[in-house]
Parts: sequence; structure tokens; C-alpha cells
Amino acid sequence: MTVKTKSKIKYLKDLKEKADVFKKELEDSIVISICSGTGCKAHSSDNLYTILQKEIKKRTGKDSKKIILKKTGCHGYCERGPIIVVHPQGICYLEVKEEDISEIVEKTIKGEVIERLLYKDEEGKSVVKESDIPFYKYQERIILDSNSKIDPSSINDYIMIGGYQALAKALVDMTPKDVLDEVKKANLRGRGGGGFPAGIKWETTRDAPGKTKYVIVNADEGDPGAYMDRSILEGNPHSILEGLIIAAYAIGANEGFVYVRQEYPQAVENINTAIEQAREYGLLGEDILGSGFDFYVEVHKGVGAFVSGESSALTAAIEGTVGEPRIKYIRTAVSGLWGKPTNLNNVETYANVPYIIKNGADWFTKIGTKKSTGTKIFSLVGKVKNTGLVEVPMGITLRDIIYKIGGGIKDGKKFKAVQTGGPSGGVIPEELLDLPVDFDELDKAGSMMGSGGMVVMDESDCMVNIAHYFIKFLADESCGKCVPCREGLRQMIYIYERIMEGKGRVEDLRLLEDLSLMMQGASMCALGTTAPNIVLTTLKYFRKEYNAHIYYQACPAMVCKPLISYVINEKKCSGCMRCVKSCPVSAIKGESKKPHKIDQSVCIKCGSCLEACPEKFNAIEKETGKIGKKVIEEEKIDKGLEVSAERAS
Repeated sequence: MTVKTKSKIKYLKDLKEKADVFKKELEDSIVISICSGTGCKAHSSDNLYTILQKEIKKRTGKDSKKIILKKTGCHGYCERGPIIVVHPQGICYLEVKEEDISEIVEKTIKGEVIERLLYKDEEGKSVVKESDIPFYKYQERIILDSNSKIDPSSINDYIMIGGYQALAKALVDMTPKDVLDEVKKANLRGRGGGGFPAGIKWETTRDAPGKTKYVIVNADEGDPGAYMDRSILEGNPHSILEGLIIAAYAIGANEGFVYVRQEYPQAVENINTAIEQAREYGLLGEDILGSGFDFYVEVHKGVGAFVSGESSALTAAIEGTVGEPRIKYIRTAVSGLWGKPTNLNNVETYANVPYIIKNGADWFTKIGTKKSTGTKIFSLVGKVKNTGLVEVPMGITLRDIIYKIGGGIKDGKKFKAVQTGGPSGGVIPEELLDLPVDFDELDKAGSMMGSGGMVVMDESDCMVNIAHYFIKFLADESCGKCVPCREGLRQMIYIYERIMEGKGRVEDLRLLEDLSLMMQGASMCALGTTAPNIVLTTLKYFRKEYNAHIYYQACPAMVCKPLISYVINEKKCSGCMRCVKSCPVSAIKGESKKPHKIDQSVCIKCGSCLEACPEKFNAIEKETGKIGKKVIEEEKIDKGLEVSAERAS
């Protein structure tokens, strides 16, 4: 549905009447929703949408029930896309292909279900409804719930599910102070990083000297594997816009910005469409809902620098200068955009606001924990069976997220660690899997909530290598403005490379800790102060892996190439020649039907021989370390430099 009229909405009753009209349009209809989030687009969901249109057009007038097709936002279960959900039955089809479309339309009309496209549980039983699939069943979807139900390009769809009623309530029935008090009472904490109370930040901006104030949506989401904000912007842009207007009303701002990465073209398009539609309905611009409150908003496309997500760097980018952080002797809430008081929250934070105003703070505080209220959206990725976006109540355990929602570890391997909070977060080991997921508990464990990235690792991951990967990412993304961050990260990279090459020194572990403490205490912005989290937590929870690299030149996970070698078990080798043919550097020698050998001085350790060797022979083996894998498996790697627990925590 699209806006059919430019008549202004002036009262709450107008919104409710329109919602009833739009709901009535769907009565006695079959609604087919196809996920058009970025993940499903990569699997050609747009082609499926086009084919669906043609198939539905063929049946127009032939069937008693009307079929309505909706292109929706991300459904979350990205592992199994493209996804189609048929309403009102809630039938969920996974991994849909072009050849399935005609059958879906044909059988949907008759109320039949296509078994092969349904989710199958561990016992092989089919699960028909989307809400009964374990991935969805154990979530509490509030923000993401509408993503599978509405067309993000349609303001009518958003109004149909109660959209902008919270705005009307705020402008008509509440004073700015009432709104502010409600958000403070809800204890809504910022979902973009540190978890600072949104209400206190709003109040600081409101009370800061000066008449002109600004509000900004921070949609500069740059964490590897994280796409929570992107999916909300793509799937329900009006919810962010409504939350932003309510915040502006509470603070006393008449102008705002949405700072979004230009690498998110669908998100940019959808938020621009939402802004235009809201203007047409009188929900944005001059005299909103006849309240006398004016508010205008612009979209600013960022250039993709990770550090631009930091508040002062982001405001500098909007002003047209280089997006670099500044020293925080004055906070953005007091002196931000063009030196004016500026409130900055991320996408998910603003998306919570309409629910708090509409349902009340008491409703919101019943979800989650006392100090961390509401839900949190995570990007669950890595070595877990079910990857995608999950929305869960604060306080849920890591175990429940990984095993109930995520389905456990892939390929029957053992869980090793999970990193939370993106590249600036830390790793959490198996013994802490029952840790409640909230701002404070994650912080105590040495990690952080961050924006919501959650990367699961198994026994095949090397924690030294993992730490090096994230430190290198942060070094590449550092603006380089302050010495502690710039040089600290650079020196950490040198140390990690030395350790992974088997040249690590006894003092390297203490040196890593000294650098970490220096960066935490002296860096200019949060990129530098939080970067050491990955170093300190891997040292704290996985010190034996560091010791193995340093004392035995061994990588227990067999990941670090300089510390591993590929060898041929002569007793198992049949001389089939497959490994010889696969080797790109001719490092394998041997005659047909006779055992082969690998010249270690030539081998580049690419692993092609291991892949080429038939499973029935399994003659290629990996080895690591001077003394061999057995020593590591028996955990005889405890000797050496011991660093105090205080420094490691």
C-alpha cells in the first residue's frame, strides 16, 4: 500500500480511523509476505517477488479470496532465506526457489501446505507456523515483530499496526516533561554501545544552555557481522522516525538528522521515503498534528569510516569536516552539532520510544531485568547452526541464545567462546555460558553489550588469531588522531604477528597487558579505550593457548600457518596422486600407488592436499609445535610467566 491522499492527519482519532480502514482491506484476504531484507535479496528474493506478482495476477478474479503481496523487511532467520510467510495462517516457507512459486500460490488458495518448504526439527517433524520454529519461538520480538508484516515503503501499513499513535499521544496528551519522565522511568538505556540511560541524556540536552538544539539518529553501524540497525531501517523506518520526533518534542529540538552509511542503499531509500510520506500526512514538518510543534529532518550519508559512529566524530562529519573524535571536556549533549546541544541515540534506541510512550513505562520495565529493561537485538553469527537477527529480553543467558535459538554449534563441534559487542567487545568462555545477558553482567566479564554483535566460535578457532584479527580491524579503522590508540594498536599487531609465527617472547604477555592498560586510560575516544577488551579477555580465559604459541611454537587449534605442517601418513597413503595434482606449488612428491611425501621447505600450507585426499584413506594429517599435539592435548603448557589475576581482569 502507498499513500493515496495528501490530506493532513490532525487528531489521534484520524490515525485510529485510518488504521481500521487499512485493517479492513485485509479482511478475508490472503497476505503473502516475502522477505526483502539485504540477506534475502542476496538470494534473489526480488526475482521471487516479480514471479509472485505474475502468478497472483493470473489468478485475479478466479478465486473467492483476494491475494495481497507484501515486500517486507528482514525476518531475521537469514540462514534459511529467502523466506515467505502466508497470513493469516502464519505458514512459513524457507529457502524458497523460483520453481516453488507457482505451487505456493496454487496451494495457498486452497489452504494446503507444501511440506518440503517447511522447517524440520531434529526429529524430522515439520513445523508449519513461523512462531513455532525454535529460532523464533524462544525470542521476544517487539521491535522486529512488524518486519515480517508490513511493507516498509508504506506509511499506511505502519499506521495499520498502530504507527504514530504514540506521537499523537505525546503531542496531544503529554507535556515535553511528561515524555521525558516516562522515558526515564522506563530506564531505556542506549542500545548502541555503552548503555547510557537515554532519559538522562535527553534531559542533559534539554537543560543545556541555548535555544537551538538537535537530535540525531546514529545509523553508522560498522561492526563486522552486525546488521541490526540496518535491518530496522530497511524493515520499519517509520518506527525510528516516530521515535525521533517524540525525542525532539521532549528535548525542544526542531531539527534532526539521520546519519546512515551510504553502503546501506536500501536503508537510505526507505528512510527517505518514510520522511516524504510523513510530511504528506502532516506527521512531520510544520504544526504536527495541530500541536504547534515543528520538526524537520534530513538524511546524511556517511562515508563508511568505523570511527564516525563515535558521537563527536559523527557530528563533525555532518558539519562537513573530517569525522574524527574530539576530547570530551564538553559532551555532545551540551556542545555538539555546530556547538549546539545535541542528542545522539542509535536506531534501536529510538525504535523503542513509541512502544514506551504508547504502552507506558511500567509495561516496558516488566521486560528484561531491573537495571537493563526491555529487549535487545543481536546479530547471531559464526559457528552456530541458526544465524540471523534475534530479539530477546535482557537477562536471558548466553546458553539459551546459542543453543535454544541458535540451535547449537555446527558440525557437532565443541563450543569455545562467544564474542559480544563487536570488535571492541571481549570473548566469553564456556564456563560463563549461563551469564545473564545485560549491560552490567557483560561488563563484569570483561566484554560489553555494544551494538549487539555476537560471534560464536568453536574448537577450531585460535583465540590468539581471533584477537589479532580484531586488533588489526580496529587499527585499520582508527583515525590515528591520538598516540595511545594509533601506536598502541600498531604495537599490538607486531606482538601478535610475532607470537603467531612462533617467535613470541616470555615478556610479550605482560607487554600486551601494559599496552592495554595504557590505551584504556589515555585514548581519546571509545575506540581506543575498548579496543583492549579482546586482548585482556583472551589472555584471561585462554592463557594456555598463548603459552602454547610461545613455549612450544604450537597452535592448539591448528590455525596459525607458521606453526602447522601437513604430513602424509605413509601407512594410509594409497598413492592415488590426487594430492599431487591439487598442490599449487608441487611440494608433494611420489609415484603412483606408492606413499607420497610433502617437502616442507616448499609447502605453502594452503590445505588443498587435505581437501583432495579421499575420506576413505584420510592420509593427510596436520601437525603443530616442536613437541607435538599430544603435549597440548594433555595441557602440559602451564609453565612460564604468570601474570597477576588483577592485571588480566
